[in-house]
Amino acid sequence: MKRFTHSIRAALVVAAMGVALPGLGFAQEPSPTGTTVVNRPAEKGVEIPIRQVVLYSSGVGYFEHFGTVTGDGTAELRFKTEQINDILKSLVLQDLDGGMVSTITYPSQDPLSRTLKSFEVDITGNPPLADLLNQLRGAKVTVSTVEPGSTSGIILGVEKKRKTTGNNGTVIETHVLNILSGGQIRSLELSELRSVQLDDPKLQEELTAALAALAQARDQDKKPVTIHFTGQGDHRVRIGYVIETPVWKTSYRLILPIGDAKPHLQGWAIIDNQTDNDWNDVQLSLVSGRPISFIQDLYQPLYVPRQVVQPPQYANLESRRYGEGMSRDDKAKAQRKSEGASGASPQMAAPAPRAYESENSMDATASVSSSASTAEVGELFQYTVSNVSLARQRSAMIPIVSDDIQVQKVSIYNASVLPRNPLNGARITNSTDKHLLAGPITVLEAGAYAGDAQIGNLPPGQNRLISYGIDLQMLVDSSHNTSNSSIVSGKIVKGVLQISHKQVFQQDYVTENKSKKDKTLIIEHPVRPGWDLTSTDKPVETTDQVYRFSQSIPAGQKATFAVQQQIVTGESVALLSADLNQLAFYSRNGAIPQNVRDVLVKAMELKQQLTDIQRQIDDTQRYLTETNTDQARTRQNLGSVPQNSDFYKQSLQKMGEQEKKIEQLQSDLQQLRQKQDQQRQELENFLNNANVG
Repeated sequence: MKRFTHSIRAALVVAAMGVALPGLGFAQEPSPTGTTVVNRPAEKGVEIPIRQVVLYSSGVGYFEHFGTVTGDGTAELRFKTEQINDILKSLVLQDLDGGMVSTITYPSQDPLSRTLKSFEVDITGNPPLADLLNQLRGAKVTVSTVEPGSTSGIILGVEKKRKTTGNNGTVIETHVLNILSGGQIRSLELSELRSVQLDDPKLQEELTAALAALAQARDQDKKPVTIHFTGQGDHRVRIGYVIETPVWKTSYRLILPIGDAKPHLQGWAIIDNQTDNDWNDVQLSLVSGRPISFIQDLYQPLYVPRQVVQPPQYANLESRRYGEGMSRDDKAKAQRKSEGASGASPQMAAPAPRAYESENSMDATASVSSSASTAEVGELFQYTVSNVSLARQRSAMIPIVSDDIQVQKVSIYNASVLPRNPLNGARITNSTDKHLLAGPITVLEAGAYAGDAQIGNLPPGQNRLISYGIDLQMLVDSSHNTSNSSIVSGKIVKGVLQISHKQVFQQDYVTENKSKKDKTLIIEHPVRPGWDLTSTDKPVETTDQVYRFSQSIPAGQKATFAVQQQIVTGESVALLSADLNQLAFYSRNGAIPQNVRDVLVKAMELKQQLTDIQRQIDDTQRYLTETNTDQARTRQNLGSVPQNSDFYKQSLQKMGEQEKKIEQLQSDLQQLRQKQDQQRQELENFLNNANVG
């Protein structure tokens, strides 16, 4: 039974390929018209070779094929499954000889289970023979058995039966196929069947198509896209599309020579052919712009749309990249310099071979010249290299820059990077006519490795700083700084004293050049939001984060450089609630105008009067409280002595005097409070009408 099951499945697969195996069933039956019904695959189209590749630094590439088709011909391109969305979004076509584009066909991306369920015979889940024949109930078949002979009929179904085998009476289950043949129902054990042949051509075609879909699903990574052209004779066609590609990268070599030789910059483009086509003599263009590109799911049938969110990627920075600064004269971009700009260097004749001399340093500029032409394409910049050949799944480095360049060696100090030493660096001015893409720079000085740096995008005429090592011959001490605050002005508006304070911060940089050469030191001083720069020396450029000051430090000398910043802040003091000491402090400050100080003195006098009255009120209130307390004690004593005693008479007299005193104190207290209200009103009116400064 197992051997037969494998045989029948092999036959099904072969039938799907349009091949009949003699003696194994599923042979193609003639149709009523006499032709054989076969589910043939589409005719394979002509392969159109790649002739142009344009790679962008945004991670996409434009590919163009050029070739010839004949008559109503087809061209076939094969893509990875994940590339089909880009093809459906960006495919462009042209027939150069009067032909027309007809249709474009490609395999469906519907889930395989859904595709298989769409056929009359469902082979989803790899059904065994018994289940497959059960699905064919009512179909006409011809069945060959192990014993010579065959039976034709209509399938009624498959059932399980139990039978006894061997001498020991073992009971096993077996599947039995029931067929209606000539008015009789025949039962055939599946283990005795040699082949089952479908007599219905339509049903055979459905089963073959389902198997073809199953076979095609095995190759999920390659999808053919067939383009149909109509026309007469041979006609040339162009096919272009945009797909995702690895980002092309650049790496540079900065050669700093000894003496009067000019610094030289080499730039290498690093490209990857991750497509499934070899590039043979293609025109390769490398574009340094970043056009917007996205992926939209046009290939997969969208039954339940879902947003795809990519997690952010983080990378550790191991070297500093310096951003562009605004120069002192507020020109954000330098003018492009025509002098010193050079295109591709001509190929020099190879020198005669000579013995290797280990004591000589390598001349990294002698044997490398740029193989790229350059051009501006709208807002983008393009390098073009002709006749590039690169096999599939291979990568390459191509020289695209080989030019002398303007370089000024500097030391760059930033206290947040290193507190004691600056970094060895250089100011690179792009004196070429090329747009230099961001990338790493290996610095070679006097033929020796000096360090690595990073540089951002550098258009022609602009300059950037790079740093590639620690300058151990220069020391900087930035531990000295001072800060002070002072009043610069004051005014009074409706009883509120408005004071302006000026805070001044000064940072001292004490430098020492221990080398035997004069050096240019770039000091990066932090920009403090809201603070104004008041230093006599102005920065050579300013970024969002730092001021950059340039100082020349002679060999073996020390120098001190100070950066001063200030900020003016405001303070408001309500004079009515301010205490006398606070008003006295401001009234003696010479930075406040005299008329403002006069108002403060007058306010102090009025507030002093209020203070005096308040003290009198407090004293009167205390006397009144004490008198009431004394009177209450006297009244208590009267209840404990005889009324005809001298003490009793004296106490009555004392109580009378206390009553008069209480009345007088209450009258005085009322008058003092009235006077206090009057003076407070006088102070409020004075302050509300005071507007000086």
